[in-house]
Amino acid sequence: MTELPKTFEPGPIEARWYDHWEGQGLFRPERKDAEPFTIVMPPPNVTGSLHIGHALDNTLQDILTRRARMQGKDALWVVGTDHAGIATQMVVERQLNEKQQKRTDFSRDEFVAKVWEWKEESGGQITRQLRRLGASCDWENERFTMDPGFSAAVTKVFVELQKRGLLYRDKRLVNWDPKFQTAISDLEVETNEVAGKFWTLRYPLSDGSGHVEVATTRPETMLADMAVAVHPEDERYRDLVGKQVRLPITGRLIPIITDEHADPELGSGAVKITPGHDFNDFEVGKRAGIKPADMLNMLDASARICQTADGLVPEELLGRERFDARRRVVELLEAEGALVKVEDRTIATPYGDRSGVVIEPRLTDQWYVDVQPLAERAMEATRSGAIKIVPETWSKTWFNWLEGIQPWCVSRQLWWGHRIPAWFDEDGNVFVAETEAEAREQAGGRELRQDEDVLDTWFSSALWPFATLGWPEQTEDLKRHYPNDVLISGFDILFFWDARMAMQGLEFMGEVPWRTLYLHGLVRDAQGQKMSKSKGNTVDPLGLIDKYGADALRFTLAAMESQGRDIKLDEKRVEGYRNFATKLWNAARFLQMNGVGASTSIEAPQATLPVNRWMIGEVVETLAKLNRAFDELRFDGMADAIYHFTWGTFCDWYVELVKGAFDEETKAVAAWAFDQILVMLHPFMPFVTEELWHAMGERPYDLIVAKWPEPDIRPHPQQAEFNEAMAEVAPDHAFGERHLDVAMKWFVETTIEIIKSVRAIRTELNISWTMKLTPVIVGEWRPDLMELLEEDAAFERLAKLNSPEQADEVPPNSAQVVVAGATIAFPLEGVIDLDAERARLLKAIAAVEKDRDSLAARLGNPSFTERAKAEAVEKARADHAARAAEAERLSAALARLG
Repeated sequence: MTELPKTFEPGPIEARWYDHWEGQGLFRPERKDAEPFTIVMPPPNVTGSLHIGHALDNTLQDILTRRARMQGKDALWVVGTDHAGIATQMVVERQLNEKQQKRTDFSRDEFVAKVWEWKEESGGQITRQLRRLGASCDWENERFTMDPGFSAAVTKVFVELQKRGLLYRDKRLVNWDPKFQTAISDLEVETNEVAGKFWTLRYPLSDGSGHVEVATTRPETMLADMAVAVHPEDERYRDLVGKQVRLPITGRLIPIITDEHADPELGSGAVKITPGHDFNDFEVGKRAGIKPADMLNMLDASARICQTADGLVPEELLGRERFDARRRVVELLEAEGALVKVEDRTIATPYGDRSGVVIEPRLTDQWYVDVQPLAERAMEATRSGAIKIVPETWSKTWFNWLEGIQPWCVSRQLWWGHRIPAWFDEDGNVFVAETEAEAREQAGGRELRQDEDVLDTWFSSALWPFATLGWPEQTEDLKRHYPNDVLISGFDILFFWDARMAMQGLEFMGEVPWRTLYLHGLVRDAQGQKMSKSKGNTVDPLGLIDKYGADALRFTLAAMESQGRDIKLDEKRVEGYRNFATKLWNAARFLQMNGVGASTSIEAPQATLPVNRWMIGEVVETLAKLNRAFDELRFDGMADAIYHFTWGTFCDWYVELVKGAFDEETKAVAAWAFDQILVMLHPFMPFVTEELWHAMGERPYDLIVAKWPEPDIRPHPQQAEFNEAMAEVAPDHAFGERHLDVAMKWFVETTIEIIKSVRAIRTELNISWTMKLTPVIVGEWRPDLMELLEEDAAFERLAKLNSPEQADEVPPNSAQVVVAGATIAFPLEGVIDLDAERARLLKAIAAVEKDRDSLAARLGNPSFTERAKAEAVEKARADHAARAAEAERLSAALARLG
């Protein structure tokens, strides 16, 4: 046994134990004869640093992994990082800019070499931070989405999809980032409400018979208008359909067409159609018979005005930046008399989440995956139960997206990433192959050039569950650990990653990638607002770890994770669970001071004392609750079960009840129960539990690989004698037909209930602890309670009670409680000044009720609830609830006095 310091300091403990675990290879799955358990970490960006979402996600994964390891399973937690195409290229380009250099100063190969150099020097920050959190990943098999084996898998999948007719090249609109000059995914687009304008324009009919008015938030795009659409049932335009209008500035003649996209109730009911620069207009254009190849484009890759295919854009506009062009186009429209009016309007505007610039819909040639057949298989797997989504409420969202799925644009105009394995000859023919040699063979030996684009990062990460295990090679790890058992994911990447993993896994492995998909919520600030740097309400998990320890942060996140509901993270909760770790630490010190060390048995020890039999039974019940919560993936339920048992049942009551009575049996039970606590708590708070595990005595193994508890309560050897004794003492309770432990539980829990009731009476009525109280059992004879109150020394020590008495009626001026179906009175005559106490309580009740009613009136006033800040309203509600509860408590105390 190692004497523990008085003060619990998590920092040094955490550093020491993590180095030990990793150095000893204890995270490796090396139990080849055991049942496998597999989970893959959503690969964080190689550019990233640990944020609170990562902390939640990885804490939940680590809890499941550590418990599986303790269950004796061959637990593999796959770890790795994503090459993060745009993010990484941006970081390296920023470094070059600081040296007055830019990417195009180098060849593609030279630039990529610089990215690899950055990755080796700076790309491991987040993995170091994950270690701070306690993540027990298989670091010896860390993967990277650009490592050679993974890249081979990516290339093979691309080629196979093309062979199967599921991957093709097409001209379509994409989200285009003018700063990075690449297509980006929907996930990389943030929509912000910004102050803008709504311009109404006049387009004259080409025959001079009138005009049509249209409105737009982007007047510069009229340079590429190709039609004006009206609703087919809009009577106002029935005679104009088929006619042409002449565009101002360009003079282009465009037709008036019908399409249900035009809303007769909105503005004039006529809308300008620019199919090369708007997603809705693109679909209207296709319905009108305009081929994508014929759609006009008026912006280059940098969002500067370029000449359209018909050459009608005025020379003075060419090369202008889009917003400067907007200003000039409006001036030209006004000069022509084509500007009807300008209105202020709040506009939903898309921005690149990394570039911070406005995103443009742009018509480009890209590679697409036809994911509809893949989505059908993913939906069928979910319907059949092969994929279980937790919480089940997300299933509807899952199906809605998969049912309406669109082709997936998988190409990006970057230099960093998996270069697309496609080659073009001088005639534009494309050849897809795993190597250039194979492509040249397909091309009959002609000279080829490789596609300049790279693949979307999500394309490669969709292969994560099987490519990390060695696929396309049929490795032992692949055979053993695919499918994975569970995936822990934020709901925000349900489509971008989770669904695509399901589709690719079913397509290339013939099986689902994981059996259970668990979706957690977002971590918000204490007021429930989404965290953002602009609001200044982000939380640094490493700062919390430095302040309170990793164990406290981990337990907080687990305790607050309630199957997909967002978490309102309050630092006070983290502080509270730091206090929980301290409570555990002090309990260990108390046990040590009373000669209690490490348990010598995994099985529950033999015990005869009621308090010890009760404690063993409580361990069993807690384990059952904990296991059930694990089975249901109720992380809050897991934390609740072990927290309340550890703090309340063990530390507050068992330790109190056995204080001063540590015989050999009690030492054995206390040691065993504390060991069970350390084992059950380890997945949540690995550092402090490992430290205490070793401090309590010599151990043959580390706690991280200790056996998950399976205590079994066997019939007690004194059961028969107990049955006979209880049949005489308390025949009405029929203990003779019940297990000994049920009776032990009744004795101890009744003791606790009486002590708690007496303590409440003392607190509420200001009764000094120097004054002893006499319990009076009122009414029918209760030998069980009489014996309990007479024999249990805890009542004198913990509640300051005299020996019990019996009475037919409640004595005058008594406080009363109901325990175990009996009324127990405590006469107060001579104990306190009853009149003074009544006066004190009445005064306190009046003051609290006044505050309560004032807050109720405030909350009932709409001018407060609708105009005040949300946090002010929330505080008022909390204060009202507290005052109401206090009023009830004081009123109950007054009622006790009769």
